[in-house]
Amino acid sequence: MTQVHTWWYLARASGLVAWTLLAVSVLWGLLLSTRVFDRSISPKWITDLHRFLGGTALLFTAIHVAALVGDSYLHFAAKEILVPFASTWRPVAVAWGVISLWILIAVELTSLLMKHLPRRVWHAIHLSSFGLFFSATAHAISSGTDTGNTYFIVGCTALLSTVALLTLVRVLAPRQRGAQAARSRAGATVGADGPVAKRPVELVAVPRDDDAEAAAARAFRSPSARSASDLAERVEALGSRRKASGAP
Repeated sequence: MTQVHTWWYLARASGLVAWTLLAVSVLWGLLLSTRVFDRSISPKWITDLHRFLGGTALLFTAIHVAALVGDSYLHFAAKEILVPFASTWRPVAVAWGVISLWILIAVELTSLLMKHLPRRVWHAIHLSSFGLFFSATAHAISSGTDTGNTYFIVGCTALLSTVALLTLVRVLAPRQRGAQAARSRAGATVGADGPVAKRPVELVAVPRDDDAEAAAARAFRSPSARSASDLAERVEALGSRRKASGAP
């Protein structure tokens, strides 16, 4: 194997390893955000592994880029490595790789500076990991020479399917939690006879020397739901008591 082949094989191998690490890192991040493991696995351990996979993916990406620069067959210069569509060899395919490189650098740098950045800024940049995974996959499929390999096809299909499934769970989970919370709030404010007021129920004592109309008006002040028949029975009972006591 000549030196030219050495650089080429190193570029291919490091590129495949970098893409695999990136895919697993995205998977681990989705497992962390969707809480698939619940409490069976420590979230801190998942977070540490997620960061390790992302950092290792960046390391192998650097090896991939260095091997391409060292390869004397394709002759990649710094401009072609850093600027999209600057390459004369498969410009679109290489552009996917250049875009992936810049997104990966942005994600890793903001992760290191997470404590010094606003939460919204860090979260917005971190969400670009989905775009990073898409662009890196497009680069691997369109520019790689191993796309016809059976192992690559099987592995790529399995990782893509898993990422798509967990992404769907990630999108739908907040909506389901919101619907459950809304149902819980609705159930807390609905009694057996229908909706009830949120204010505490205050029972109003009715003096014996008031007339029946005033007693009925005070009875309406209670925020609890009463049926019409129940209210009529109370008014009738008050009138009977007044007659029995001989009150005017």
